[in-house]
Amino acid sequence: MKKKKWPLFLFFAILAAGILGSVMILRQPRSRQVEILRDGEILYSIDLDLAEDQILVIEYGGSSNTVEIRDHRIHMKEAECPDQTCVEMGWLESGMPIVCLPNHLIIRFAEQDGGVDSVVG
Repeated sequence: MKKKKWPLFLFFAILAAGILGSVMILRQPRSRQVEILRDGEILYSIDLDLAEDQILVIEYGGSSNTVEIRDHRIHMKEAECPDQTCVEMGWLESGMPIVCLPNHLIIRFAEQDGGVDSVVG
């Protein structure tokens, strides 16, 4: 009796797609343009290749986040939030943004495709 091979093929195809998707999300972006956003509004747009070393203190609802730019890299140096996840994320180096949920702050590489995110009619 001959066994069907398609379930095994399907399993490996899904596994390969998942691995490829993860690599695409975490890859180093082509852009060195970084955005710091709060509630979808861009507070800062910074070209890391041209940026001087600096500290940005960003206030929100009685607390603050301290963002450090050093050696053309950026990270959340300090945050007045309970979990400190954003600080523990380290330097922004991949497509994964640094997010401080309690303070509604996001640090991410800017989009380079110039595409439309959404259309409102």
